[in-house]
Amino acid sequence: MTRAEETYRSEETYRGKETYRAGEAYRAGETYGDPATTGVAVTTEGLPDWLTPVMRASRTVAPEELSRFLPPESGGRQSAVLILFGEGPRGPELLLMERASSLRSHPGQPAFPGGSLDPEDGDPATTGPLRAALREAEEETGLDPSGVQLFGVLPKLYIPVSEFVVTPVLGWWRNPTPVGVVDPGETARVFTVPVADLTDPANRATARHPSGYRGPAFMVASALVWGFTAGVIDRILYFAGWEQPWDRSKQVPLDWRA
Repeated sequence: MTRAEETYRSEETYRGKETYRAGEAYRAGETYGDPATTGVAVTTEGLPDWLTPVMRASRTVAPEELSRFLPPESGGRQSAVLILFGEGPRGPELLLMERASSLRSHPGQPAFPGGSLDPEDGDPATTGPLRAALREAEEETGLDPSGVQLFGVLPKLYIPVSEFVVTPVLGWWRNPTPVGVVDPGETARVFTVPVADLTDPANRATARHPSGYRGPAFMVASALVWGFTAGVIDRILYFAGWEQPWDRSKQVPLDWRA
């Protein structure tokens, strides 16, 4: 898919039922499929002004501007994550979860809600990731999907160690509902992080893994956010124009279990 095909056009408005066709761009303001059954809406209508920079960035950012790890032409495990923005006591915030310490893969690591696509989610090339992101968020955090407005989709990215092809789905928590741990075997806690804390230079560092990996990290909400999740947050802050200068020489060492 070309960069142009990844652009999300808010100028076009849905005027009737339409089936999403593979190879088309996600068009903000349209609903794909029957909205009463399988339709998934992607719309920018009614977004708060502070989300405008994120929405605009999602329309134009290229995959290679987000990560050096891009999906292979074929194969990979299709998955999706929900990058959910809301408003809390301290202003804009992001919803995160912490993986259970008993898990074999990345135990205790903070992450966006998300996971692999199921067959019932539909076509991975079209609306499947949208449904998967909402379904996984509900299963992991108890989130009510009806209160979430999807407003954009970032280019698919790749996690080589797990072979996941990940679609980051952007959401606005229009009608917040209580969230929390649904399955302690998978999730240790569910929490929100103020964007102000993510942009605070004092909370930023470079994570250093014994494998040689180096990448952005955030020390927020009594957690160390690193890896794929931190990388996506870092790019969103940058392309939204929210990033503040921070000391990239400040390092946080990780151990082999991370």
